[in-house]
Amino acid sequence: MRRSVFVGTGSYLPARVLTNVELAASVDTTDDWIVERTGIRQRHIAADGELTSDLAVAAARRALDAAGMTPADIDLIIVATATPDQTFPACATVVQHKLGMTHGAAFDIAAVCSGFLYALSVADAMLVSGAAQTALVIGAETFSRLLDWTDRGTCVLFGDGAGAVVLRAEESAGTSADRGILATRLHSDGRYNDLLFVDGGPGSTGTVGKLRMKGREVFRHAVVNLAAVMTEVLAAAGLLVADVAWVVPHQANMRILEGTAKKLGLDPARVVVAVDRHANTSAASVPLALDAAVRDGRIARGDLLVLEAMGGGFTWGAAAVRW
Repeated sequence: MRRSVFVGTGSYLPARVLTNVELAASVDTTDDWIVERTGIRQRHIAADGELTSDLAVAAARRALDAAGMTPADIDLIIVATATPDQTFPACATVVQHKLGMTHGAAFDIAAVCSGFLYALSVADAMLVSGAAQTALVIGAETFSRLLDWTDRGTCVLFGDGAGAVVLRAEESAGTSADRGILATRLHSDGRYNDLLFVDGGPGSTGTVGKLRMKGREVFRHAVVNLAAVMTEVLAAAGLLVADVAWVVPHQANMRILEGTAKKLGLDPARVVVAVDRHANTSAASVPLALDAAVRDGRIARGDLLVLEAMGGGFTWGAAAVRW
């Protein structure tokens, strides 16, 4: 059978670093308060005029370099983002143009923090079916532009960045020992819209709006949902928690990462953590953390990974991947 195999990863973070100490000068908070409750110490903020597509292109080029490919080798681009440059056209088509491509298909996925998992699942389906051969899947966000910088409950949590992967369809034996994506599982439940949302939109207020969140309720749902979907995706792949080398989670909050690991009985040392340096970069957080762990050598050929995320909607999902 065909599998979607990871052949390259890349990431990009804006040059501007905003520390907790700097934030504390403009909002009623402290470094200790933020670190204790979230694990976050700093976040990156896009420069004026630096667009989501710019972040996405930078990450994409690094993933292509890692794969030893050029844009001419790609026939599918999917960008997961909640902060596109424009209402339309899709950010992915802007990325396609900036990469110098005039072939293939390009479109966006909107599932907020779960966006990269959703995009990965769609790309996998297209590669396995033969609809595409090589895909560039990107999570990119300029989330700082959705924040109310007077709301200490949300503005301390988020940052900007982009991560990308190159997937290539390859023939495999069809077992859990195969390289590539072994299984994906996606979920959503729109009843919880009011717990995490942006209070605006082109079809309602005609404005972008600002992010609003009820953090305690989101935390409670996140730990339960993420542990459940990780168990589900491992079962779908015919594998156990004990088989997992690394969990690459959405970097929302250190407490969520710890709570999910505890609920599954996972060794916390096997969880890739980047939230302290990146904060929550929404759809970019999983590929950012993945690229960091690949480049520093933690993730090695043959390792079993579980990628997972949950975001507004609620949406959540997971993927079991053999590196």
